[in-house]
Amino acid sequence: MPFGLIVFGDELLSGKRQDAHAPKLIELLAERGEELAWARYVRDDRAAQAAALRQALASGEGVMACGGIGATPDDHTRQAAALAAGRPLQAHPEAQALIWQRAREMAAERGLPPPSPQNPDMQRRLEMGVLPAGARLIPNPYNRIAGFSLGRVHFLPGFPVMAHPMMAWVLEQEYGLWPRPAEVRERSLVVQGAYEAQLTPLMEGIEAEFPGIKVFSLPSVDHPSWGRCIELGVKAGSGDGQRQAAFAALRQRLHDFGAFICTEMVR
Repeated sequence: MPFGLIVFGDELLSGKRQDAHAPKLIELLAERGEELAWARYVRDDRAAQAAALRQALASGEGVMACGGIGATPDDHTRQAAALAAGRPLQAHPEAQALIWQRAREMAAERGLPPPSPQNPDMQRRLEMGVLPAGARLIPNPYNRIAGFSLGRVHFLPGFPVMAHPMMAWVLEQEYGLWPRPAEVRERSLVVQGAYEAQLTPLMEGIEAEFPGIKVFSLPSVDHPSWGRCIELGVKAGSGDGQRQAAFAALRQRLHDFGAFICTEMVR
């Protein structure tokens, strides 16, 4: 299944903060033999978020949506999710019970009495437990304020310390994807003395000869070690045996072409 990522937040688009979710999701997927198919950043705007979420819900893909599930004026994700899914927002008893549990724990840690249901701060906290109808909870090991799922779209907090273990939980519990021993996913080499346009027929020939293999090309004009160069490699296929055979053919054809091979890499 393809996996995607949506991150909500004006602070990412303005440059105030750097996204930490895409690198972590890439890492978690790689540990499970998967790859991130796409990522998208959306501003704090309810209509824009709902439009992005409609596409995600309709895609049938596994999508992590991070940020904006709080209860401040710039948090729109719960409302946008309800709009996108065509469902009403309603109090989720389990989610609100977890919020109450966390509030009592925090009061006890400070030596204070349990919060009153009429407390305005408590009412605002409980808003985080008002979710689209039919939402499934995602446990939050950091502070118990749950995320939620609608179909295959999974809504997580913006805070990496909370969102990242919740991502792992979703991959394991929703999709049965557990970390597994590292395996070779691609083989590549760095070449000098050629341009991509010159090597394109060679790359197309490898893909034609080895069905399922993808040949990739990453050119650099100022690589710190090799200057102007191209990293060429093979990935996908039905196993590393096929990748090794395709890689050997790629290396031989580059040698026949006259390109200089700087180094070889396995990932």
